[in-house]
Amino acid sequence: MSETATAIRATGSRSSKKEAPTTREKARARRDARTAWALLGPSLIVLAVMVGYPAFTMVWQSFTDFTVKDDVLGVAPDFIGFENYIDLFTQSDFPAVLMRSLGLMVVLTVLIIFFGVLVAVLMMRLSRAWRITVSIGLLLAWAMPPLAATVVWGWIFDTQYGVVNWALNAITGTNDWTNHSWLEIPLSFFFVLTIIIVWQGVPFVAFTTYAGLGQVPAEVLEASSLDGATGIQRFRLVVFPYLRNILTVVLVLQIIWNLRIFTQVYALQERGGVASETNVLGTYLFRQGIGEFGATAAIGVFMVILLLVLSMGYVRTTLKEEEL
Repeated sequence: MSETATAIRATGSRSSKKEAPTTREKARARRDARTAWALLGPSLIVLAVMVGYPAFTMVWQSFTDFTVKDDVLGVAPDFIGFENYIDLFTQSDFPAVLMRSLGLMVVLTVLIIFFGVLVAVLMMRLSRAWRITVSIGLLLAWAMPPLAATVVWGWIFDTQYGVVNWALNAITGTNDWTNHSWLEIPLSFFFVLTIIIVWQGVPFVAFTTYAGLGQVPAEVLEASSLDGATGIQRFRLVVFPYLRNILTVVLVLQIIWNLRIFTQVYALQERGGVASETNVLGTYLFRQGIGEFGATAAIGVFMVILLLVLSMGYVRTTLKEEEL
């Protein structure tokens, strides 16, 4: 018996050892590697030209005093180190714009994800006809270009002809809202801006979450319901674990998109908003001194670093969960 056990252990130990690859296998691995690099080559070249070179140029210019005058005269800019970054936080209103953008990003992200998940959950309980109707409405809002959506909402909140002012006068029975400007006051400006962005951002979250809800086993939900779990408990303890990775990706995308908003803010500013009090990072960068390439490059580099920092933690968490 002992001899048999010894033989079995010896056989298992030999089989557990990884055999060294043969010369033919090594040649095949090298050939596969060359093929992979050959297929990836064109894409890597395009990325290097379209992304790598502009990124390197932006980083380099952020450490110089490069202006449009230097470009016209063909003069090389002077290297000034971190002076652009220091001036950005000490001699400009960039800190106020940064805090305003971060606060707006948090509000928009929370509202978009909350209402998007809520709409997705409600769509699961609707009949087929109503679900198709809601989906069409969400698609129309999602497909509308941001500039067109901003123009439409701008007319809704227009000072003289806006339906909102008319409705408020009709409800209150007064003329207090006649010629009321929603865009001159920063608080109401951001209220209108929030409505526009949330209105267009909810469909993406709703469709993505709705697709994820379809992957939740009905048996698990039925079992939790029989155990006496409430709707909130079922979503928190049963549904949310299935949606965690999906919502993580959605959260990262919303953070990036909401911190890079430009079109809606700029269009509302052109309709009557005070730019100096309603600028966000995108419009602040656009409205900087003409030809001040060094200063604007510093803002761009800071925005890239900020977006990487905000999204890195969520991406790392997702990758760790997938490895488990």
